[in-house]
Amino acid sequence: MAANVCTNLARRYVNYGLTSRLCHRCYTHGRQLTNSEVRRKRTTLFEAEKQRQLALVTRTEKIEVRHVGPPEECTLIMNKGLSTPFNCAMHIQELLMTRSALALVNGQPWDMHRPLEEDCELRFLHFLDEDPRLVNTAFWRSCSFILGHILETAFKDKFYVELCSFPKPDILSGSFVCDADLKIPHWKPSAVELNILGGQGVKLYHDDFKFERLDVDASLASQMFEDNRFKSQQVPLIAAESESGSRITLYRMGTHIDMSCGPLISSTNHIGRFSVSAVHSIESSDFGSLSRVQGVALPTSVKMHYWSYEILQKRAAKLNPAPIPSVQTSVSGMAMLEQQ
Repeated sequence: MAANVCTNLARRYVNYGLTSRLCHRCYTHGRQLTNSEVRRKRTTLFEAEKQRQLALVTRTEKIEVRHVGPPEECTLIMNKGLSTPFNCAMHIQELLMTRSALALVNGQPWDMHRPLEEDCELRFLHFLDEDPRLVNTAFWRSCSFILGHILETAFKDKFYVELCSFPKPDILSGSFVCDADLKIPHWKPSAVELNILGGQGVKLYHDDFKFERLDVDASLASQMFEDNRFKSQQVPLIAAESESGSRITLYRMGTHIDMSCGPLISSTNHIGRFSVSAVHSIESSDFGSLSRVQGVALPTSVKMHYWSYEILQKRAAKLNPAPIPSVQTSVSGMAMLEQQ
């Protein structure tokens, strides 16, 4: 039902004749480029690179992983470059595996599905920890990532949505954000339309998509994002800020792929309530007119009365004061995340 309404929503704006305003990049040989095609291309390139990197591990080396924390401290012998914190949790306890959203590896935040690289100390973090700041930040960042997925898929192929960026997570702002060119000028969605978009996020709980990290060369990232006028500019600049000067960190959730320094949470199964609260028009000096899409969400393990959640939704509808996206803020934002 939600998909049909989103399709009708897109048709409504097509009937207004707005498709003629699409950027020239949305056409190839006279045919409109679609998000479906671009997502398939990125997925194919991502999977091929993932398999290429796995093939480089020609000899299995063992590493010692010392787990600290409940249910018990223990030492595991795992495979270097292959085993992940999630794999370690599988060997220790099922509850640890299902509730852990993030890991600490030698004291540094680490994705649950990111391979371990050396002997290390491992701790697991979840949303009900005494100090959940790190995992909450990862959750907020993951929700911005999910907003990108929703915007690329909700309108089917009626519009070619170009994601711009999402700012550094700021939980005190009351909302997570994704800035994009929706090709729907001055769109002010109704409450019903916002609920439909939010429903796409709630659905991800049942899909249980894991967030996969992959570091790639800037040349591959440029190929993956050549169809996006924002990210094609950002790739070389972000790569230049990396430690090697040529690497880009990507994440995949289902068929959605985007750049992010991470870390992100383990899986969309950690997403409980999810709402798209507002769409604001903003103006960028570098990128022109954009839409600032905002939302609020709760992890599955955090329970809240619907009345209290409505208060959060109303707060999240106010324009988020995050910096307006530009080439420079995109790069500096990624650099700041690297330092966290």
